[in-house]
Amino acid sequence: MKVNELIHVRVPATTANMGPGFDCIGMAFKLYNNLWVEIINDAGVNLIIENKNSGFRLPLNENNLIYKSMKRFYAETGIDARIPPVKIIQDDRIPLTRGLGSSAACVVGGLLAANELSGVKMPKDDLCFLAAAIEGHPDNSAPAILGGVVIGALSEKKLDYIKLVPPDGLAFACLIPDFKLPTAKARKILPKNVPMTDAVFNVSRAALMAAALINGRFDLLGAATDDRLHQPYRLPLVPDMDKLFYFCKINGARGVFLSGAGPSIIALYDAGDAGFMERIETHLHKTRQKWKIVGLEPDNDGAVVKTEAYPS
Repeated sequence: MKVNELIHVRVPATTANMGPGFDCIGMAFKLYNNLWVEIINDAGVNLIIENKNSGFRLPLNENNLIYKSMKRFYAETGIDARIPPVKIIQDDRIPLTRGLGSSAACVVGGLLAANELSGVKMPKDDLCFLAAAIEGHPDNSAPAILGGVVIGALSEKKLDYIKLVPPDGLAFACLIPDFKLPTAKARKILPKNVPMTDAVFNVSRAALMAAALINGRFDLLGAATDDRLHQPYRLPLVPDMDKLFYFCKINGARGVFLSGAGPSIIALYDAGDAGFMERIETHLHKTRQKWKIVGLEPDNDGAVVKTEAYPS
């Protein structure tokens, strides 16, 4: 890339786990983080980061996750020269620490920006593997890159995956609270081992989830979103989680699950049910914490990279 030529990367929000698909099933939504990156030639300056969303507190130094991911790309690809001096402009819209893939969006954004800056042109499959290796699991990063619903199996050397397009007629509502839940805290509460019965329970439901989405069997999504590996353990960390699951189910949700590590919750419902979100909203005053409900559309394209300036 030329000095002062801007790369624009747009990365979608994601939901992970999708009930029983712990660390392996996720999907992308039309809610985006945007970043612009350019090589600079200011003497003695290696990094400039601007945050265009004053509501989000982001590291503006080398601890910035986008920049760290860019450095990881350069290291992994064996490029001799260190990462060039860069300016990064962040305009993030994915809520932080709410279980909607904000960290994965930064990792993916950094990798895609570095891929373009360096001229390496790493294939998407390799980018998916590198992003999953950084994250430790593919269920946020893979759909962030590819879009749609992605079912992935990560090994030491590659990521095997299948991308599905969400079936027509299925709508997605997201319940977002006013409190944060750091992923590290949500992970720490999980047990090291689980009973065999629980493992079998989740294997069967995860397989059912994939089959139900492929075949448009919305009637199976209630069972297909059941889980015993992470949601029961995270229940104490998400006040009102059980109550909100109940409200969604009695008001017509086909399935309900904790988004990623939480605390946000995703409800699946029939797209023709125009009153679903309004009915849920009438219950939100009954919760201990403040929640809002928003509709999210599936993103089937994934991250987009362009060469264009920051809008004035």
